[in-house]
Amino acid sequence: MIEAFKTYQAQTTPHPLGLEIDYAKGSYIYTTDGKVHLDFVAGVSACNLGHCHPEVVEAIKSQTERYMHVMVYGEYILEPALKVTQQLAELLPQPLEQTYLVNSGTEAIDASMKLARRATGRTQIISAKNCYHGNSYGALSLMDYEERIKPFKPLLPHITQIEFNNTNCLGLINKNTAAVILETIQGGGGFIMPKEDYLKKIKQRCQEVGALLILDDIQPGFGRTGKLFGFEHFDVVPDILVMGKAMASGMPIGALTASKSLMSLLSNNPKLGHITTFGGNPVIAVAASKTLDILTKSYIISQIEHKENLFRSHLQHALITEIRGKGLMLAAIMQTEEIANAVVLRAKEEQLILFWLLYEKRAVRITPPLNISDEDIIKGCAIIINILNTINQK
Repeated sequence: MIEAFKTYQAQTTPHPLGLEIDYAKGSYIYTTDGKVHLDFVAGVSACNLGHCHPEVVEAIKSQTERYMHVMVYGEYILEPALKVTQQLAELLPQPLEQTYLVNSGTEAIDASMKLARRATGRTQIISAKNCYHGNSYGALSLMDYEERIKPFKPLLPHITQIEFNNTNCLGLINKNTAAVILETIQGGGGFIMPKEDYLKKIKQRCQEVGALLILDDIQPGFGRTGKLFGFEHFDVVPDILVMGKAMASGMPIGALTASKSLMSLLSNNPKLGHITTFGGNPVIAVAASKTLDILTKSYIISQIEHKENLFRSHLQHALITEIRGKGLMLAAIMQTEEIANAVVLRAKEEQLILFWLLYEKRAVRITPPLNISDEDIIKGCAIIINILNTINQK
């Protein structure tokens, strides 16, 4: 199967991990060779409720028997899409009251950039160095990682990068700025937390000059950091909130939420200011609605801090310099890039799934399902420590 995979399916790297998947359930992935793999990645933070949560699966099955697709986004009233947008309005603070459902977090980023320029009449968009907001043309234009953007230039104009957590850059936000777009917690850069009211200071500066604050909550959202939405840790409310990843328990979805007056600008001058065929797909929307139900009506989020502490206490080793992140959005920073690579690849052989981060080459990603058991956390950490002990002996 691996040869067919490489022959017919376009690849993203020369050396994919290549596990042949049979099925997945809970915190485990089962491969066609009969092996059972403990999952510490959760589809890169997309499967917050684990694999194939039975309530989500049942909601999807029920919806497929009614209808799966009937019309492009926004023309017909589809109960699943309406329900999830109502849920979000009830759960989010004012003025985040109206949601546009799209196909991915990346598409939501592009739509938010369009909305900011439409709302302000300005063109400059400010992002952060070492940011990652996706790989569409618009989202890629926010990036400053030359190795990744050089082959695709020229990118969108009027993009400026500032240094995350550096308040000396606030002056770059001015009356030419349509929006500042930041990750709530920088992901690819190494799970970097905002410090000392940084996001609040950014929001204040945006208000002073009439710019919008867009927060990319795609990865920290939906319980991963111990609150339903990652931005809730930082006492700031964005003008536009961008969501995705775990929103529908592994189904493809993204969303942007803002005030009703702001969102209305996408419907006129011009009409169809953003349009998508499959955004708000009813099958995916019921998955998102059920995911919200489970997260808000269960103990799962209340246990995140305990599970974070469990990881931190069981990942003590001389070759680990620090554990970054919050909740179950964690990165174990190794002494060297070579050690990080060895840990990820050897863990695969030990049937523990780990992964890398985009820019921080010393990092080992640890983003398991939120409902992972204490026993599985301890089991997986022991595998990592044993691998490090083996490396340390050489």
